[in-house]
Amino acid sequence: MFARNISFRLKSNAHSDYTRTFENEILPLLRKQKGFKEEITLSNPSSQDAVAISLWDSKANADAYNANHYPEVLRAFAKVIDGTPRVQTFEAVASTFHNALVAV
Repeated sequence: MFARNISFRLKSNAHSDYTRTFENEILPLLRKQKGFKEEITLSNPSSQDAVAISLWDSKANADAYNANHYPEVLRAFAKVIDGTPRVQTFEAVASTFHNALVAV
């Protein structure tokens, strides 16, 4: 598994706009991407800092998303993100996330 970690700062009072844009525009786009597995977005309403981690089945699929669709995502978030997001990539070494998806 492969992960893209994006850290960024939200503009003042943009937390709810960010969440709405993510849920209505970005998440549906991600779900259509080949190899996309999961998205985890972390933010603190009392801070402007946020992190988005997407999980992919392979580096190739994450790279394809980065080249073909990430610029579109940046345009969608331009009104709520302050500055340029920092993108880092990682090979997933271990995960217990699949346990959280088990129905009770």
